[in-house]
Amino acid sequence: MNAADCIFCKIARGEIPCEKLYEDDDLLAFEDANPAAPVHFLVIPREHIETLDDVEERHKTMLGKMMLVATKIARDKGIGATGYRQVINCRKSGGQVVFHLHLHIMGGRDMRQMG
Repeated sequence: MNAADCIFCKIARGEIPCEKLYEDDDLLAFEDANPAAPVHFLVIPREHIETLDDVEERHKTMLGKMMLVATKIARDKGIGATGYRQVINCRKSGGQVVFHLHLHIMGGRDMRQMG
């Protein structure tokens, strides 16, 4: 998939609306359109990177920033103290549906039930 056809790239460019939680030149965080938990949001890089397996050495700062942004939003949403799950699925067999690197953050209930 290329950036022109990617739904997350379209969201990052503002072509598809979303409920934004955070944005800067590198990242965008927004509410998941099909939440799997009471709190479920995504953090994506603006750069089109298809999978976690496609990251390079030059992406290490951006990956760290994704984790820090996710943690801050989780705290702001009140799930920092009770716990939450951060997930990056990689490729089809790993559960990846949208082929643009993205971090899921889910919480607001006992996440052990999800497996």
